[in-house]
Amino acid sequence: MANPPPRKPAHPPTKPGGQRPVRRAGRPTSEPVGAMKTSTRSTLIGAMFLMATSAIGPGFITQTTTFTVQLGAAFAFAIAASILVDIALQLNVWRVIGVSGRRAQELGNLVAPGLGWVMAGLLFVGGLVFNIGNVSGSGLGTDAMFGLDPKLGGALSALVAIGIFISKRAGLAMDRIVVVLGALMIVLTTYIAITSGPPVGRALKNVVLPEQVDFLAITTLIGGTIGGYIVYAGAHRLLDSGISGPEHLRDITRGSVTGILITGVMRIVLFLAILGVVAGGAKLDPASPAASAFQQAAGEVGLRVFGIVLWAAAITSVIGASYTTVSFITSRTRTSERLRTALVVGFIAVTTIIYLSVGTAPTTLLVFAGAFNGLLLPVGIGVLLWVAWRRKDLLNGYRYPAWLLGIGGAAWLLTIYLAVRSVRPVIDLFN
Repeated sequence: MANPPPRKPAHPPTKPGGQRPVRRAGRPTSEPVGAMKTSTRSTLIGAMFLMATSAIGPGFITQTTTFTVQLGAAFAFAIAASILVDIALQLNVWRVIGVSGRRAQELGNLVAPGLGWVMAGLLFVGGLVFNIGNVSGSGLGTDAMFGLDPKLGGALSALVAIGIFISKRAGLAMDRIVVVLGALMIVLTTYIAITSGPPVGRALKNVVLPEQVDFLAITTLIGGTIGGYIVYAGAHRLLDSGISGPEHLRDITRGSVTGILITGVMRIVLFLAILGVVAGGAKLDPASPAASAFQQAAGEVGLRVFGIVLWAAAITSVIGASYTTVSFITSRTRTSERLRTALVVGFIAVTTIIYLSVGTAPTTLLVFAGAFNGLLLPVGIGVLLWVAWRRKDLLNGYRYPAWLLGIGGAAWLLTIYLAVRSVRPVIDLFN
C-alpha cells in the first residue's frame, strides 16, 4: 500500500530569531487577527512616544524657555515652521527605513562604503552631549520635586533607566513608560499654560505675520526635535519590533506624523505657559528660567509640577538617547541581545559619570546640542532621500511617491540653508 502523503505541520517552520513567516497581509499565521492588531497598535504607539519623548528632554525645555524669553510671541512662527519641516522630513525617514527594513547606518553603508559609520560617529557625539544634559535634567527634576541633591537624583534616575533595560521584558517596559510619562508631561504643562494666562491671540497672529524671524531658533528647534538620534528613534524601534516592509506602510506613515504632532503639542503648551509669565512682565531667574516661570504661574505647586515634567522629560530622553545611539553601533541581526543591553547600560553609565564629574549641564550646552544636531541633520536626511530616489533596489519593490520625495527634498534644502545661516550664531554661543 502506498505511503500516505506527509502531513503539513500545524505551524510553518520559524525563521531565524524565532519569528514565524508573515503572510502578505502582514499577520503572523500563529496569532489571531485581533491579537496581532493589538500588538501592532501597542508597538506603534510606543514607537511614536519614544520618538516624541526623545525630543522632549531638558534641552527641549531649556531651548523653548530661552527663545520664548528672547522672542516673546514671535517665537510662535519658529515653532510652526519647525513643525512643518519636521513632518516633511520625518515622513521620508520613517518610510525609507520602515519599507527597506534596514537601519539608517546600514543604508548609509550600502550607498557608499563607510558612510554609515561616519553617520554613526556624528550621531554618537550628539547623543553623548544630549544624554549628559538628560541625566543632569533628571537630577534637577528630583531637586524641584523633593529637594534632593541634583547629583544624587541624577545617579538614582540613571539607575532607574538601567533597570528598565535589564528587565526581562525591556521592550514592553520601555514602550509603556514613555507613553505614560509623555502623556503626563503634556497634561501637567497644559495646566500651567492655563494658569499663566498667555496672550493666545497675539501668538496666533505671529504664526502668519511674525514680528521677528530668528534662523537660529528655527534651526535649534528642528535640531532639537528631529536632529541627531531623535529622527531615527521611532523608526528603529519599529524595525526591532518586527514592523517593516511595504505591507506596514499605513502604520509607518501614521506613526511618523503622530510622533511629530505629539512633540508639537508639548512645544506649544510649554511655549504658552512661559509666554503667559513673560508677557505679564515677570522676571525669570536666569539660573533656572523654566522652573521660575512654572513657580510664578502656580506658586509652590507650579514648582513641583515643573519638577515632575522635567524629570519625566529627562528620564524618557535618557531611555530614547541610549537606545537609539546604541542601535547605530550595533547590528539588528548580528548583535546579541545581551551585548546590546550591556552597551546601553554602559552608555548610560558613562554619561552619568561625566555629569557627576562636571556638574550640572549649563543652558548654553543644551542649546548648543540642539543647534549642533541641526547642523548634522542634512547629512543623514540626504542619505535616506538618495536611497528613495536612486536606490529603489533597497525598498523591497516599493514605488516611492514623487510628491513625498519632492517635499522631503525641499525640506532637506531648507535644513542646509538654515544650517549654513546658523554656523556663526552657534559659534557665538560660546563667545
